[in-house]
Amino acid sequence: MSTANAPLSPPAQFRIVLISFLSAAIGLVAGIVAYILYKLIGLFTNLFFFHRWSTSFASVSSHHLGPWVIGVPVVGGLIVGVMAKYGTSKIKGHGIPEAMEAVLVNRSRIAPRVALLKPISAAIAIGTGGPFGAEGPIIQTGGAIGSLVGQVLHTTAAERKVLLACGAAAGMSATFNTPIAGVILAIELLLFEFKSRSFIPLVIASTLATAVHMQLLGPGPMFQVSAVDFAIPRALPFYLLLGPICGLAAVALSKALYWVEDSFEKFPVDELWWPAIGALALGIIGFFVPRVFGVGYDTIGDILNGALAWKLLLIVMVAKFAALVISLGSGTSGGLLAPTFMWSAAMGGLFAIAGNHVFPSAHLSPGAFALVAMGAVFGAASRAAFSFIIFAFEITRDYNSVLPLMLVAVIADGVAMLFMPSSSIMTEKLARRGLRVHQDYEADALTQATVGETMEKDPPLIAADTTVGALAERIARHDPAVSRHQALLIVDNNNQLSGIITRGDIVTALDKDPSGAMTVQQAGSTHVVVTYPDELVSEAAAKLLRFGIGRLPVVDRNDERKVVGYLGRASVLAARLRRFHDEHVFEPGWLTGSK
Repeated sequence: MSTANAPLSPPAQFRIVLISFLSAAIGLVAGIVAYILYKLIGLFTNLFFFHRWSTSFASVSSHHLGPWVIGVPVVGGLIVGVMAKYGTSKIKGHGIPEAMEAVLVNRSRIAPRVALLKPISAAIAIGTGGPFGAEGPIIQTGGAIGSLVGQVLHTTAAERKVLLACGAAAGMSATFNTPIAGVILAIELLLFEFKSRSFIPLVIASTLATAVHMQLLGPGPMFQVSAVDFAIPRALPFYLLLGPICGLAAVALSKALYWVEDSFEKFPVDELWWPAIGALALGIIGFFVPRVFGVGYDTIGDILNGALAWKLLLIVMVAKFAALVISLGSGTSGGLLAPTFMWSAAMGGLFAIAGNHVFPSAHLSPGAFALVAMGAVFGAASRAAFSFIIFAFEITRDYNSVLPLMLVAVIADGVAMLFMPSSSIMTEKLARRGLRVHQDYEADALTQATVGETMEKDPPLIAADTTVGALAERIARHDPAVSRHQALLIVDNNNQLSGIITRGDIVTALDKDPSGAMTVQQAGSTHVVVTYPDELVSEAAAKLLRFGIGRLPVVDRNDERKVVGYLGRASVLAARLRRFHDEHVFEPGWLTGSK
């Protein structure tokens, strides 16, 4: 008898070492690509708005184009429309849903042209005034780089997913100098797992990408924040009120964005022209409120440092929100993160100013509330609250920000879940394509139960010298000892495991010898895959899948011919049933009087 338990692949620790080295290279490349994209945005901004050759970041709000500024975004929209129609439609949108789709339905494969065209299209769109950030495109581009590495080399689909996530995390980290948030965002939105095989490479890629950012762009975050007073615990009632407002704002952003997308789908013109139409609306808004043009890191910094009056905050909030949903909903290319930060930070600052007006003794800091709202709104909209709690904290490096961030973010997330229970701004697009994304994280029930806990302790045994005819007759009589199983364990005269026989084996034997004189030992298989009582159900289930079988003899680990149980599909599902019972079946409590 053979116990076929050989491993599927080389030892996992060697694969982790290989993937970690690859992730280091991906992190360095993603950091450099993020820098190149940053400089491209600066170049196109200077060319289109100031007619000069420079890659330095310049605020578009200081342009001198007058009414001609309305046409600049239209030019960018036309270019992006052509690239989307004749290059690849994957450049449309803010990038993260496309990366999620690659993980979910394309085995983490992203086409090479996406890695090339996405950053170029984003640089053109933002450089011509698009109200976007660079983070979404660089996350998708970094993911594409990781995916390409996984496609070039000999990897599994799971390893390719890790490499894709490493590129995405590195892109996020290199853009904002927020390595921890980059790792957590990749886990929450792309990996859908928390394992050493993915966490170790993620941290390596994110760390090295951040090091590249620090070397090329400096050690500070993308926007500087001065010290602010979060007023904990004095301001807790105001943060409690801010939470639901941020949740409703997150819902409004998602609903508005997809309503605009649906509206463009109904336009009686070719989709090539949609980005240009959206850009025309952007140009009109930007003519009156120049701060909506471009990435707007300078404006975000002004809001977080409390440098803007309430009227300007209100104008920025409304105008940036409108410019964002119209532009992005038209199908152009750009990131959602930075513009959402701008208008939600303005909303938070307005909330603090209004609170001070109603309660003069509150002394709320507009910068503090702007920062908290900034993290809470996008965290709730994307259903990645933990990522953006950490993100906002990494921006300030102020531990006092943690309590209000946690409180407001989770309240906002809860409110958003009430109104969008099955989707988020990241997954709505995928849901419309028939893809369901499960974003809740929990331990697999199969990894928390052992075979000994779920196996049948009275295994179906059959003597080796029993004839196939006799066994078939017992099955036909519905003998409960043999008829309720699809396979029986063959044992010798010493009650030791010597093989296994399935219903299919019986049929095959009767076809060969209709008399049924063949013994079950001759008709069955002596190459038996086994499991052990102390083995996890998940490990046993993997054997079932690997060998294409439906049951496993459970044997003593010290004596692999000593049968102690039987594990079939029903036994595997028993672990799931126990989890279902724990979550859905109410048990009597002390107050019911039950004992």
